[in-house]
Amino acid sequence: MKFLQNPWRHAPLPDGLSAIPGDVAEDAAPVEALLAQCPKHRETPLVSVPELAAELGVSAIHVKDERNRMGLGSFKALGASHVIARDAVEVMGDDPAKALAGRTYVAASAGNHGLSVAAGAGVFGARAVIYLSETVPAAFADLLRQKGAEVVVEGADYEASMAAAEARAAAEGWTLLSDSTWDGYDIGKGVMEGYLAMAAEAARQIHEAPTHIFLQAGVGGLAAACAAYARRAWGDGPIITVVEPDAAETLMASIKAGRPTHAAGPVSTMGRLDCKDPSHIALKSLAQTADTFLSISDAECDDAISRLPAHGLATSPSGGAGFAGLLHAPRKELRLGPDARVLLYLSEGPVDA
Repeated sequence: MKFLQNPWRHAPLPDGLSAIPGDVAEDAAPVEALLAQCPKHRETPLVSVPELAAELGVSAIHVKDERNRMGLGSFKALGASHVIARDAVEVMGDDPAKALAGRTYVAASAGNHGLSVAAGAGVFGARAVIYLSETVPAAFADLLRQKGAEVVVEGADYEASMAAAEARAAAEGWTLLSDSTWDGYDIGKGVMEGYLAMAAEAARQIHEAPTHIFLQAGVGGLAAACAAYARRAWGDGPIITVVEPDAAETLMASIKAGRPTHAAGPVSTMGRLDCKDPSHIALKSLAQTADTFLSISDAECDDAISRLPAHGLATSPSGGAGFAGLLHAPRKELRLGPDARVLLYLSEGPVDA
C-alpha cells in the first residue's frame, strides 16, 4: 500500500495540469434527463451495511450498488449511453429508434464499456463496433454480439486494440467512443459525465453526508465524476480518497509529477483498473477535488473483497477496490475513526474477465 496527500487540493495547479483543456461538469440534471431516454435506465440502490461498519470500527458504511445498472452489470452502462443519447437528441425525429441510423460508434474495451456502447447504439439505431484484445475471453465477445455489436479481435493487449479502433475510426469516418481523454480527444468527457448520475442518486439516497469517500480508479473517470459531484453536494466535508492498483499507479504518479504520466507495471487482477495512462480531464479534475491517493496490491484487494459476499456484496477485484482502500487505509492520516461515515461504490458484479 502506498499513500499520497494531494499537494494540489488547495493550491494552484501546475502548468502540466492547468493546461489541460476542459473540466468535468458537476450538474447531473442534464445527464439524468438524457439517460431517461434509455428504456432500461433505473436508479440503483444504496445499501447500508451496519455489520461491516462495526467490523471496521466506523459509524456507517453505505455502498452504491451498480451491479445491475441497466441490466448490464456495471456503472459503465451510464457512460457511453449518455453520449449516444446526447447525440440522438440533437437529431431526434419522429422515431427515436432510428435517430442515429447510419452512424457507427467504435470503441476498444477490456470489459463493460463495450457493453454500454452496444446498448446505447441499439436504443437509437446506430451501429456498434467493439475492438477486443486477444486476452479478452471469448465469452465476453459472445455477450457483445448478443447485444448487437460487431466484434473485432485485434492486438495483444488493450493498448493495441485501442490503437486499432482509433485507426479504424479515422479511416472509416466513424465516431471513436473512448472512456478516456487525451490531447486532441475529449469525447470521453461525456462518458465520464454520464457517471454523475450515480453520484447524484447516492447523494439523494444517503441520509447523512459522508465523512469519507473511497473511489476506485483506472483512467479516473468514475473517480472524477463522483468526486466532482460530492464537492457540489457536500463541499469540503468528505475526505475523498482515490484508490488504484499498485501495478498501475498512473494517477498517483501524475499527481506527483504535476502532469499526465505513464505508469508501467505488471498485469493486475483488478483488470478494469489496470490502466497505465490517465484520462487527462479526469486527472485535472481529481487534482482539484481528491484529498488523497492510495494504491493497493492485488493481494490486499483479494483479501478485502473476500469479506464482501457474507454481506451480500459479491464483486470483482475491480468493483471492490474502493472497499479495499477503506480496509487498508492509514486510519490516522485519514482521521478514520468511530464517527466516520463512509460512502463506497460497488462498480460491477463478481466476474472480472
